[in-house]
Amino acid sequence: MQHYKLDDMVRGWFVGDFTPTALATRAAEVGVKHYRAGDREARHYHKIAQEITVIQSGRVQMNGVEYVAGDIVVIAPLESTDFVVLEDTVTLVVKVPGAVDDKYLGEAP
Repeated sequence: MQHYKLDDMVRGWFVGDFTPTALATRAAEVGVKHYRAGDREARHYHKIAQEITVIQSGRVQMNGVEYVAGDIVVIAPLESTDFVVLEDTVTLVVKVPGAVDDKYLGEAP
């Protein structure tokens, strides 16, 4: 049995083709992300990966739609989204396949 601390991972990512990681794989990336109210991510898209975001706690807005704890948002490759944190929030994010450097700012072509 191995043991890791989420605090030792980079920005909450703990599965994927990077270090440190609890499981090195190119098949997927998994992270637990903590956000404060007012945080935001610029509009972006992925060319390769499908991204699944589970809102564990809190409230966020993506593409003008509000999501709350228990919501699961699936974003297809080449689908753009922004991310605005309305209250302190924890998310679980899964990207399939794992694709390091697959984040592009702006609208998808």
